[in-house]
Amino acid sequence: MKRKKITVLTGAGISAESGIATFRGSDGLWEGHDIMEVASPEGWSKNRALVLHFYNERRKAAKKAVPNRGHLILAELEKDFDVTIITQNVDNLHERAGSSNIIHLHGQLFQSRSTLDEHLIYDMKSDEINIGDKCERGSQLRPNIVWFGEDVPLMETAIEITEQSDIFIVVGTSLQVYPAANLIHFTPSHCKSYLIDPKAPENADLRNIEIIEKGGSEGLQQLQRILTKN
Repeated sequence: MKRKKITVLTGAGISAESGIATFRGSDGLWEGHDIMEVASPEGWSKNRALVLHFYNERRKAAKKAVPNRGHLILAELEKDFDVTIITQNVDNLHERAGSSNIIHLHGQLFQSRSTLDEHLIYDMKSDEINIGDKCERGSQLRPNIVWFGEDVPLMETAIEITEQSDIFIVVGTSLQVYPAANLIHFTPSHCKSYLIDPKAPENADLRNIEIIEKGGSEGLQQLQRILTKN
């Protein structure tokens, strides 16, 4: 019997349970920095050293974090389902929890890439990228992160996967971050959709979506029981 396809869209909320700072605080800052200073091409042009230092610190923090129960449940679902995780997170907690199929929409913290050729991407051997670290073509390396104003190269792949879903789960994101929030509109008509959020977003279109008003780990635990019972 063919296994059902589960697609999971995850965001900062699931990593927050592991102690990783969410992308945007209530004050609009990320770890004390204006987001545009550290997450935009303009910020990179203005102060490369600041941007590199910022992500070096994020990398060290992510290394200390450990996958939480929510990450582990998503990995466990692979026993019974064909699971693909589409994540807005740049950490590697899904990988470390044991999930097999992960698409990082916004890039990966533990990779660097060439500023000359975006296809030259490298797995990092250390925690840091510094001024003077160069790609094989001699250009400065930068974090392999999708910044504000940049294209999301894996969006088409994410849409294709979403279109094949039997079950679509949203956890750790409020469906307010675009273009990822649009994925919910690409689910097929037979697909059952779930949103796990302690407080459902007021401005999102939540028609035909079952809401579980709990935090990520607790909500996934409840949903795991529902899905494996059927």
